[in-house]
Amino acid sequence: MRSHDEVDRIVDAWSRERADLDFAPLQILSRVGRLSKHLDRARREAFGASDLESWEFDVLSALRRAGTPYQLSPKQLLQQTLVSSGTMTNRIDRLVERGLVQRRTDPNDGRGIIVTMTTRGRESVDSAISELLQHERELLGALSPAEQDRLATLLRKLSLDFEQ
Repeated sequence: MRSHDEVDRIVDAWSRERADLDFAPLQILSRVGRLSKHLDRARREAFGASDLESWEFDVLSALRRAGTPYQLSPKQLLQQTLVSSGTMTNRIDRLVERGLVQRRTDPNDGRGIIVTMTTRGRESVDSAISELLQHERELLGALSPAEQDRLATLLRKLSLDFEQ
């Protein structure tokens, strides 16, 4: 016997009420939306354990992925985090206040700025990513490694279609 989730119940009810419509997209995208809420909760927990907000994690993880010396220009941070320049300026200011990054003059361009992650910032983001991966493994626990690979492939295909 097949087990039913809340999306099955929703689709069944809609199908009963609007038999003229094809509810196949809800079978996938409603589940993606519901899983997204679980992921948001897991991220809040993971980042909270490291005393970070999700936007702080976004900026710090961009710097961490850049590798030693963990620095990027504000423009590079904008490209990776997809926020406006005003928002990024505000975020950098707040991270400087918390001692997680430093703002320095670009040695290659005296008019430019370089944002460098501090040791405290690196420790925070390293702790947060470890915690996040643990939570995400738990979220995916019902799937075998092969199923996870297949799902990643399908989601990548869908994602690439949007990015083009």
